[in-house]
Amino acid sequence: MLCDLNQEQLKAVTAPISNLLVLAGAGSGKTRVLVHRLAWLIDHYHVNPHEILAMTFTNKAAGEMKRRTAKLLNVSVKSMWIGTFHSMAYRLLRQHHREAGLPENFEILDADDQIRMVRRIIRQMELTEHTNDAREMAQYINRWKDDGLRPQDLENTIHARKRTPYQIYIKYQEICEKHGLVDFGDLLLRSHELWLNHKDILDQYRSRFRHILIDEFQDTNLIQYAWLTMVAGTQNRVMVVGDDDQSIYGWRGAQITNIRRFASEYPNVQTIKLEQNYRSTQVILNAANAVIKNNPSRLGKTLWTQADEGEMITGFKAANGFDEADFVAQTCEHLLETKGFSPNQVAVLYRNNSQSRIIEQIFNQRAMPFIIHGGTRFYDRLEVRNALAYMRLIQNPHANAAFERVVNVPSRGIGSRTLETIRTTATQNNISNWDAAKHTLENNLLPTRADRAVRTFIALIEKLTKQSQGKSLADVANVAVRSSGLYKFHESESGELARMRTENLDELLIACAQFAAFDVDIDQEEVDSDSVLRDFLDRATLDAGDHRNDDNDAINLMTLHSAKGLEFPVVFVTGLEEDLFPHYLVKNDPDREEEERRLAYVGITRAMERLYVTFADTRATSFQQRETKRTPSRYLREIPSQYLSWVGDNPYEKERPLTCDDLYVRSPIYLNNTAQYYGNSRITHKKLGPGRVMNTRGESDSKQVEIEFSDGSRKWFLASSPFLVQE
Repeated sequence: MLCDLNQEQLKAVTAPISNLLVLAGAGSGKTRVLVHRLAWLIDHYHVNPHEILAMTFTNKAAGEMKRRTAKLLNVSVKSMWIGTFHSMAYRLLRQHHREAGLPENFEILDADDQIRMVRRIIRQMELTEHTNDAREMAQYINRWKDDGLRPQDLENTIHARKRTPYQIYIKYQEICEKHGLVDFGDLLLRSHELWLNHKDILDQYRSRFRHILIDEFQDTNLIQYAWLTMVAGTQNRVMVVGDDDQSIYGWRGAQITNIRRFASEYPNVQTIKLEQNYRSTQVILNAANAVIKNNPSRLGKTLWTQADEGEMITGFKAANGFDEADFVAQTCEHLLETKGFSPNQVAVLYRNNSQSRIIEQIFNQRAMPFIIHGGTRFYDRLEVRNALAYMRLIQNPHANAAFERVVNVPSRGIGSRTLETIRTTATQNNISNWDAAKHTLENNLLPTRADRAVRTFIALIEKLTKQSQGKSLADVANVAVRSSGLYKFHESESGELARMRTENLDELLIACAQFAAFDVDIDQEEVDSDSVLRDFLDRATLDAGDHRNDDNDAINLMTLHSAKGLEFPVVFVTGLEEDLFPHYLVKNDPDREEEERRLAYVGITRAMERLYVTFADTRATSFQQRETKRTPSRYLREIPSQYLSWVGDNPYEKERPLTCDDLYVRSPIYLNNTAQYYGNSRITHKKLGPGRVMNTRGESDSKQVEIEFSDGSRKWFLASSPFLVQE
């Protein structure tokens, strides 16, 4: 049972029965420790499995713990309570529904059910301006429940800005009580209240669960900590496993203070650190240690490994965001082609969802397989599609799909019945929704309120169209996003969601400004503004519909938050610039600054073998929509120079920024790969297929070739690219 444990793990598994705090560093084998500790309690200390309560954060992790424990002991674990916080609370309420004030057949509301109910409440309360805010209002309710707060607890403290969600919370809870409905937040809150109000039931579980084990403790919220404290009492023994250096979910209620409170509030806590890492090379770990040590309030540990030192971390200073994405793409192509890595072994990480737009664009141009984890592709995102719909109506008001998408976004009181009347009129008269809407107004086919709302929408689109005449693509996009009220609408959503939505809208404006300048298929002298707009919208639609690479054999694109718990042989951490990462919103907030550094630590420790860190010399960001000079992130400065090898120039030397062409011209892997290319000669790109050389430019190692492919598209490549084969 103990033969495959290292010294630190052995100490944690075989510790005397007491309160234990196990600080488990990234990749240190914490699941193995939890399972072996559970088995050790049963096998060595002869603890009755019936007396063990083990909690994790996902059903998958709970299932894995059950399977591995059963295999290790060769016994059934059915009598043990192993599961998530929510599943344990659910089990408790099922057994004591009457005392909890619930009917025997009470119903669990999932997230979609909850949002639908909130939407109905908004309609019933005639909160017209909040028709599309159901998700945001549900988030308020969930956060309050995570903090252990009922409506009556908020009555005298609620801020004016939160008065509406508070009123919705009151009505929402009344409906839940009346119909025996319980949402996820209520599972923990109600079971905690059950113990508070029924000491006999609390004593029953305190006497049963003598040994409690909890995983990912740094991610617990206030009600989960209160729940644990209640069942543990003063006599039972608790083992919590967590990593304060990986606490990155404060924005959704996780309390890093819980891990510190445990050490101070529980008696005789023994702290054990798991510092041996089984994932990354020592160079990568040294970089991670150097970055995270700058957080003053951490409990402290230093990761190390018995594995090789590994390769140096590669740093790249890009000229701009496109250059950065091109570096990532070319490096991925090289690794896949010459180093034996498969696409799914590579991850590209970024701080904000909006950063994926340029990476997606470059990957699509190069026909590289990729998949977005924990989110959707840029042009598939709700707020982006809304903006594109307004732009489409400016370009062509007869676009039916665009009409239906935003006719009531932001909300203007046009409901499903009104829309159905418009659809029916369109079908009967073989006309567009736009003409049908005008027809219903001319013939008084709508009730007064609906008539007024449709007139408002028609007038809005006509105004936007007039404002856009003769304007550039960027100006049209700005009109569509701002004059439509869309930006203000998404800006009014709550917290992190509002920030994410508006950043994506800002990134769309940047994309429009960059479109003509960077897209080789557009000749500015030959097209008017309307055709540029149409071309951009068509290209966005094609990108949104291109899911040919959404499979397991694809490069992984994801935010740093989505990457937690994952590992990849090759990792790119991009956008390492001040005000981007760390994010400008964390300035002057010490707690948020520390969480941001923990996010950098999480990103670095996802890498197993190779780590690339990149930043741009200039970039257009969501809060500065023009190309501006950037400052390298403090996290780059915190990585000791002996672990970081810069391709080309060191960014701390006052030299010009390297472009991606400079990188691969100077890199020795390509120096001997330059062939002689002549106009009209045949050539094959290993990814894009056969083509013909149309033009060349540059000299020697910096020579480039323009290739026309069979579909008529033309693209420039370095002549030294290993993906070009001359026939």
